[in-house]
Amino acid sequence: MRILNVVAACIALCAATHAAAGEPRRVFIAGDSTASAYPAERAPREGWGMQLQPWLADGWDVRNHAQSGRSARSFVEEGWLDGIARELRAGDVLLVQFGHNDEKVEDPARYSDPAVAFPQWLTRYVALARGRGATPVLVTPVARRKFDGTQLLDTHGPYPQAVRELARREGIALVDLADSSMDWLRALGDAASKPYYLHVPAQKQADDTHFSTAGARVVACLVAAGWRDADAAAPVKPVGAGECLAIPAPASAPVSPSTVVNEAGIAVGQPGPHEGGGTTTAYPFFADATGFDLVFRKRALHPGAAIGGHVNDKDEIYYVLSGRGELVLNGATREVGPGDAILTRSGDSHALRQLGDEDLVIFIVYDESSRAP
Repeated sequence: MRILNVVAACIALCAATHAAAGEPRRVFIAGDSTASAYPAERAPREGWGMQLQPWLADGWDVRNHAQSGRSARSFVEEGWLDGIARELRAGDVLLVQFGHNDEKVEDPARYSDPAVAFPQWLTRYVALARGRGATPVLVTPVARRKFDGTQLLDTHGPYPQAVRELARREGIALVDLADSSMDWLRALGDAASKPYYLHVPAQKQADDTHFSTAGARVVACLVAAGWRDADAAAPVKPVGAGECLAIPAPASAPVSPSTVVNEAGIAVGQPGPHEGGGTTTAYPFFADATGFDLVFRKRALHPGAAIGGHVNDKDEIYYVLSGRGELVLNGATREVGPGDAILTRSGDSHALRQLGDEDLVIFIVYDESSRAP
């Protein structure tokens, strides 16, 4: 507590000096896609860093350096922390939120084990802030919206606790966003929480990691409220978690009615998916339907066409209606034909090539909500 009091006094002194010089006081954000900024064409997708400014005290500006897809490790190794270092000065604040991508053990460029490497990487951010006379603030990773029935699942495992322990050891203010965002989601429940995340039927989006504009507002509010709870001198407006939970969600899209379509009216020519080459005809059944996440497609691969090799971001089923094809699934090759059903799991790799003179015609079915972020 004594360390926090000394740091708060330093912030006040440095902030007053910069204010007297007419210079802005800044809150820098280092983080991942849950905090990062997005262009207007990706609306309504927003990171919470885009909505933090309204919660800051007068005279403070946000500098959002968060980058999609980065972990505490890759943010440093790719030079993004260097960009903050070039601007950071005494009296500034550095908010640090990682964890989502540090958990990806399958990606050695981003993975950090929670017991040792993850807190070691976070210490780099703490050292930078302190070395510049700025104040580090650690933020636990925001919750994913993953329910099993009525129970909200914790998808971050030991990573939030690693941040909590580091904050305690270093005497750093902690925003426990993992805890507050899980409380928020539990209070809402599965159905009512969906509009705060990126569920946009018109864009075929069903994403339980990233936020709509309303979700970004709530999470930014939770960051401000948690920061104020951790440090009464934090440069945020008076706000409590109860005010954050009162932020309304956008109205849900209306559910489209039952209907019948004929494939002749929806056929569209396309090249082979995933740079597979050749020509295909796609039949996007119910592409404009709203209110459910099931995707149902038919595709005809004309002679010479293929679905190129790629790693799945979702579970998916192919059902062969007619023709023959060569399937490569996780490196194993086999021929498929009418009646064969192919289940490809998220994270698996596959490719499918048409064989012979007859079109290879398949049905494709998947749950849009299962798509990996």
